[in-house]
Amino acid sequence: MRIDDRVAVEGGRERITLVPETLDDLWHLTYVLEPGDHVSGDTTRRIQRNDDQMRDTGGEREHMYVTIEVADVEFARFANRLRVGGDIVDCSREDQLGHHHTLNVEERDELDVEKVWKSDQLERLQEAVEAADNPDVVVATVEEGEAHVHTVSQYGTEERASITAPTGKGEYARPREELFAEVTDVLVRQDADAVILAGPGFTKQDALDYIEDEQPDLVERITTVDTSAVGDRGVHEVLKRGAVEEVQAETRIAEEASLIDELMEQIGEGAKAAYGPENVAQAAEFGAVDELLVLDEALRRERAGEGEWDVDADEILESVEQQGGEVTVFSNEFDPGQQLANLGEIAAILRYRLD
Repeated sequence: MRIDDRVAVEGGRERITLVPETLDDLWHLTYVLEPGDHVSGDTTRRIQRNDDQMRDTGGEREHMYVTIEVADVEFARFANRLRVGGDIVDCSREDQLGHHHTLNVEERDELDVEKVWKSDQLERLQEAVEAADNPDVVVATVEEGEAHVHTVSQYGTEERASITAPTGKGEYARPREELFAEVTDVLVRQDADAVILAGPGFTKQDALDYIEDEQPDLVERITTVDTSAVGDRGVHEVLKRGAVEEVQAETRIAEEASLIDELMEQIGEGAKAAYGPENVAQAAEFGAVDELLVLDEALRRERAGEGEWDVDADEILESVEQQGGEVTVFSNEFDPGQQLANLGEIAAILRYRLD
């Protein structure tokens, strides 16, 4: 993310000019933009023409700069864009005011966002700016007869390949080198800055030896990690142990994996933890919250007035921050976020136990 300009405007609002540079940046904006914000950008709009000089042909697209009042936001990951919908409140053509329009924001599109910014939203922008310097990371987990390749992004991990190649004896057995060759091909195609090769036993070392023979340049980017499993479980172990953080500083999902494990440990011991909106609100009122964990999707829903909580989400966040607590907004795209969802979408690690 690139921040090109910041200007204070009336009513405590601030206009920030943003340039999302990656798909991760578009995802971050999903949880920064909310109903009532003003977003401006270049777009095209179909204009109906029906005058003496030109008969109506169903409309022609015109380039224009518009400002819309946000009504809805959708992160279209597979279309590589962010859709921001709302009514036009400012435009060079007055006849378009009040009409609904959708801004399709793609990587490297400039947009102005005017709103009353909340502290967690500004922190999220800063996180996106800092993440631009992080290397791309791929995690390959390998064991006998099976391998998986995941990419690591700010919005979560995504499986890029799942390879099964039975080894050993039997009618369907294949040489283990075939498994290693497929994994190597996938890693070369990903062209990541860093690769973490993980798994149980010695298979990963044999895979590394194969890669060294076939793709020596790739070996320089590989770090090996011991895990007890492969696939999603193996990736979670890699994140929990901080292996990604060693090559990608301040990785969001690694932090989430560590926090959710600490929370579950506290819950298991019946100790310093609270979960669910009402319980966390009470803990915040007592000043007992050390780490606040809240799901991004829930926070966006509550702020949009579509939530089911009986407490105010922003009041909880403000209370925790004022009393020196840390706030982490979890991604619902990754497993720790799903675990948090099952605990009521918000939880807290406490400074002391509440009776």
